[in-house]
Amino acid sequence: MKRSILFIVFICFLSIPAGLVGAKEADLAGIWYSDSPEELRSEIDGYLSNALIGDIEGRIIGCIAPHAGIRFSGAVAAYTYKALASQNPKKVIVVGFSHKLYIPGCIAVFSEKSFDTPMGCIPVNTDISERLLAYNSKIIKFPKAFASENSIELQLLFIQRALKNAEVVLVAMCDQDKALSQFLSAALSDVLEDEKDFVIVASSDMCHYLPYFAAEKKDKDTIAKIKTFDPELFYEGSLKSEHKLMCGYGAVYSVMEATKKLGADESVILKYANSGDFEPMTRNSVVGYVSALFTKKEASDENLPEELSGKDKEGKDNMLNEAERKELLKIARDAINLYLETGQCFDAKTSDETLKEKMGAFVTLHKNGRLRGCIGHVIAEGALYLTVRDMAIASAAHDTRFSPVSAEEMKDIDIEISVLSPMEKITDYEKIVMGKHGVMVKEGFKSGIYLPQVADETGWTREEFMDSLSVNKAGIGQNLWKTGKCEIYIFTAEVFGEKEK
Repeated sequence: MKRSILFIVFICFLSIPAGLVGAKEADLAGIWYSDSPEELRSEIDGYLSNALIGDIEGRIIGCIAPHAGIRFSGAVAAYTYKALASQNPKKVIVVGFSHKLYIPGCIAVFSEKSFDTPMGCIPVNTDISERLLAYNSKIIKFPKAFASENSIELQLLFIQRALKNAEVVLVAMCDQDKALSQFLSAALSDVLEDEKDFVIVASSDMCHYLPYFAAEKKDKDTIAKIKTFDPELFYEGSLKSEHKLMCGYGAVYSVMEATKKLGADESVILKYANSGDFEPMTRNSVVGYVSALFTKKEASDENLPEELSGKDKEGKDNMLNEAERKELLKIARDAINLYLETGQCFDAKTSDETLKEKMGAFVTLHKNGRLRGCIGHVIAEGALYLTVRDMAIASAAHDTRFSPVSAEEMKDIDIEISVLSPMEKITDYEKIVMGKHGVMVKEGFKSGIYLPQVADETGWTREEFMDSLSVNKAGIGQNLWKTGKCEIYIFTAEVFGEKEK
């Protein structure tokens, strides 16, 4: 049996000419995700906009992202790619596995020059791909490993939307045993040792088809093992479990081990959820998803996301002057109008140095006094004027609580912008001043945030404000904020809107 399998692999290998050739069409469009480019872009952009990423210390060397149908796992995968977007690596090595083929000792590398999805062509980095293929005879060109393979194809969608001008290297494990996983980690670390501006993505879902709470318990045990950043502990725990901890356990092990060899020294968990969180009617049989990073603390400063400074400009009571506020409001409206009319992103420009600084911001839309959309970044991820542009579009088109704003509605829409100070962690909730402080609560993987103006708009007491934030926004216990069992962060916001004009 082994001889026949090896013979088939050998024949497949011989049938492919030297060098990478051609392009592959997506197999899962219209099945696992929308085959409409517009709908697909909108859905992914919505997930990315809603992913709340805190500070990331160090350079991201590797990460974990799920690969289920996009409506189930997309909201979690977005956390990984939102974090990657802050560093925008140009070379993305995706390590998945074959769900359908088991070939002992076989690792496949994608052997075509591009992979075409409904959103266009994503190019392959031929140099790294060829060096992996030349590394050892265990690594081969085997196109069947990439046919209808969701562990690979689903990652490409987020790479296309979150990362600019990225090239990919696609690897599929046809066997996830320990020895082959160790071999792949060595191959990856050797080939990437002198590379810069890259990241390795391990593609894996977590527990499969257990009831909601049973899956959540097992997945949290797995996450604890990933958090230790100990590949041996993770792999052995996966094998000893009566129910596999992750479907891509070999891929995760290989990436974890390779990134350690390449200098990563910490594992950061960004988000966990399972399919029951998005489709409550399926809670009797769920699949789990995790978003995680493997980071290198000693990375150079240019690779690190900049935190909010926490200081107003010297000599000014506010962060922005009147002219700067008007410019941001105009950028927000122009960006929404262009996007609603053409689907294109507004090419915003400014000569104002303050607006080029990195600051967090929210854009809120009201129609006839009622909330019509609100999305933002708590932590600075780019120039303020570009953040306002992007959040304006997201609030109009991607706030999942509302239907997208129509072009006809814009005459009735008022735009409000909140520019944020840095987060301050507190232990005494009585420090929260209603109307002055915005608040974020966080417990485990769950978090929620209210802007300062929510207190003024609702007239809530501090207890009503915090109870609503904890239950309705964060989905945690009503009284955890009183007991110190959840984290509390406060911040201030400079709020201004078109109604003030």
